[in-house]
Amino acid sequence: MSIQVSIRKQASRQFCLQTAFESPYACLGILGASGCGKSMTLKCIAGIETPDEGHIAVNGRVLFDSSRKINLKPQERRVGYLFQNYALFPRMTVLDNITAALSLAKGEKLHQARPWLERFGLTGLESRYPRQLSGGQQQRVALARMLMLAPECILLDEPFSALDTHLREQMQVQLLDILEFHKDIIMVTHSRDEAYRLCDGLLVMDQGRCLAQGPTKALFQDPVSVLVAQITGCKNISPLRRTGAQELYAQDWGLTLRTAVPIEDAVTHVGIRAHDFQPVWEAPQSEGYNLVRMAITRRTEEPFEEVLLFTNQDASGPEARGELWWKYSKYLYRQIPPRLFIPPEALLLLRP
Repeated sequence: MSIQVSIRKQASRQFCLQTAFESPYACLGILGASGCGKSMTLKCIAGIETPDEGHIAVNGRVLFDSSRKINLKPQERRVGYLFQNYALFPRMTVLDNITAALSLAKGEKLHQARPWLERFGLTGLESRYPRQLSGGQQQRVALARMLMLAPECILLDEPFSALDTHLREQMQVQLLDILEFHKDIIMVTHSRDEAYRLCDGLLVMDQGRCLAQGPTKALFQDPVSVLVAQITGCKNISPLRRTGAQELYAQDWGLTLRTAVPIEDAVTHVGIRAHDFQPVWEAPQSEGYNLVRMAITRRTEEPFEEVLLFTNQDASGPEARGELWWKYSKYLYRQIPPRLFIPPEALLLLRP
């Protein structure tokens, strides 16, 4: 099972989508900022947009190939597409929306739709209209309509963006259960948390191009480049100067740090994720390494976390006064430790 995409589309004078990837994953996430080409990629796969050139295939079946003049119509592609706003027909009932693509009598429609109504918790809502449904119910109707057609591939375009926080997390869990049997899914998102939670593979995009792709957890652990680290949520990034095979000086923070692996010549920056600091309560008896004394500049409180912004108290010179972020559970520490330790294995060695 795989999805193969290699396409180019000049959308405007300012923007060109030029991306290539192959997904052997059950669920591939496409992560990137708004306007980077995520949704356009899905629309090209679904046949809503036509690339200028390239190739698209699902499980070996060619959907588009410019060199062979193949361009299947959307209804011939067997691709299910869940739009951001769900695209339900406002004057159709739940039952009619779910069975919209089927030419059946009303009694037969109910027979065909009943298993999906039960699976999605929509039993008893058959006669309601979209305006009478909650956001979560509307999404489930759209999913049922899509899956009734037995698509080979499912495309989810920001499926949780229209839901509030509580419903979003609830629907993420339900979606995992509902789609567990389906192994070809591409989900567009700008949320790194959604991508990490739901997708076993990840494609990171920026300005119409693929920056990185691979297993999700591996990309978060080693994002390789500065931009991929930023898109995957790294708050602390500084240019570095190598001072040894496994030692560097972080210029923005005035910190000398030891690394777990040798520093390659192409590495220009170091990153530290905001959750990776470890508190140190007692001063080391001898000179410690990867330790920073905090000069707190700002402190904010989230529902379940504290966020500290601080500088290196021992840094010298105005050029080494960059702020660092530390995020930690508010229930772990009653007091703020005087120092933090940065594990060598947690350092992200980044290329430009």
